[in-house]
Amino acid sequence: MACFNLVKGEYSVQDALEKWFAGAEQVVVAGIGNPIRRDDFVGVKVVQDLKGKVSKNVCLLECETVPESFMQEIVDLKPSHVLLIDAAFIGLKSGETRLVFPEQVADFPAVTTHVLPLRIFCEYITKMAEAKIALLLIEPENTEFGEGLTATVQTAAEKITKILLECFPASCN
Repeated sequence: MACFNLVKGEYSVQDALEKWFAGAEQVVVAGIGNPIRRDDFVGVKVVQDLKGKVSKNVCLLECETVPESFMQEIVDLKPSHVLLIDAAFIGLKSGETRLVFPEQVADFPAVTTHVLPLRIFCEYITKMAEAKIALLLIEPENTEFGEGLTATVQTAAEKITKILLECFPASCN
């Protein structure tokens, strides 16, 4: 789980994703999160919910807490776009979502719950895969030990899954 402070206000995650996916040919969607930290698992949950519903041009990875273990696999897939989905304290209401870019996280300290900070992960993927990379961050409600998403974040995960299915480029559906 990451921790950022983003501006609040009118925002459409669907509009942001549609714009970002423009021109996508090969997409990697990596779900990040801890299955025993409640809402921290939301990124993996979205990836699980997308399984069986996307084309062969969309690779779904359940990275859990070790996205760095998938770096070479991502590079080998030669994606045009890499979307990382993770829970993050971004100063919004529980379940709210933002599409964030690596340059926005470059100034944040290299401290996250992941072994390799996400900004370093993003820098590596950007350089090695020459892919567009973004983070889809969801504000958690509860990250205490336990299983299952809170109702608010479960609803957000369902909405994000639906939006992603609508936003994947036509060449990928």
